[in-house]
Amino acid sequence: MSNHNPEFKHVREYLDKDAIVLDVRTDAEYEEGHVENSLHIVLDELEYEINQLKALQKPIITCCRSGARSERAKELLLDNDIDVINGGPWQNVEYYL
Repeated sequence: MSNHNPEFKHVREYLDKDAIVLDVRTDAEYEEGHVENSLHIVLDELEYEINQLKALQKPIITCCRSGARSERAKELLLDNDIDVINGGPWQNVEYYL
């Protein structure tokens, strides 16, 4: 597990709040492996799914391959008043399950 992102320590806390894990990688990357029961929305399509995510009324943990795309996803969701943290690489999130 990587500790480069200070938000990683909050993954457990968010999972305890029944957070949704949102994987923003490509379809091919997602098919290679992902957090079980995660929601998959490719980063380029995320802005079109904001209302769907708001309707869930749950906190969100974004993840991707390295943490860069999930950081961009987090910023977009924060801009839309969604409670979200960047979980970084999907394996970091899976570590807490």
